[in-house]
Amino acid sequence: MANPESDDDAQVLALVGPRLRELRKKRGTTLAGLAETTGISVSTLSRLESGERRPTLELLLPLARAHQVPLDELVGAPEVGDPRVRLKPVHRHGATIMALTHNPGGVQAFKMIIPPERCEPDLRTHEGYEWLYVLAGELRLVLADHDLVMKAGEAAEFDTRLPHWFGSTGTAPVEVLSLFGPQGERMHVRAQPRRAAT
Repeated sequence: MANPESDDDAQVLALVGPRLRELRKKRGTTLAGLAETTGISVSTLSRLESGERRPTLELLLPLARAHQVPLDELVGAPEVGDPRVRLKPVHRHGATIMALTHNPGGVQAFKMIIPPERCEPDLRTHEGYEWLYVLAGELRLVLADHDLVMKAGEAAEFDTRLPHWFGSTGTAPVEVLSLFGPQGERMHVRAQPRRAAT
């Protein structure tokens, strides 16, 4: 079954007709002259320009050739913007958090710098699923009955409906990459158990 047309798609298609009319007039071409060049009937061209006829690839390709413009200019395809994410650090509970994703919803990526002072566990639960990767330092992860110390290069993933907390071991700051998503899945941890104090 075909996906329903999005509002954005409908808006782009609605602008094709006026763009075709503007291009034709700029070139000083009549509908009859354009029909002769493209092999598309005058009535079809007129309906395309007025928005009564939905533009299709079969119609747009000969029109792009006739107007000597790229196809994406006819449909007004947006330019690819700068893909870099502008990091805006936020300070929360002593940690510095930088969002690495633009759009809300779905999987979110964060870089966190957690200070040594954030070392007392305060377990929480919420809907979702989290993946952590330690970039530098040592991360303490308390998850249900597990109390783990993770070093740089180690990763953990877990269902956030389990009681959990992560922070510094108390000796130095820790840098962490975090991916958080809405789905709840089984936990997988690759880390060494925390050694008991002697």
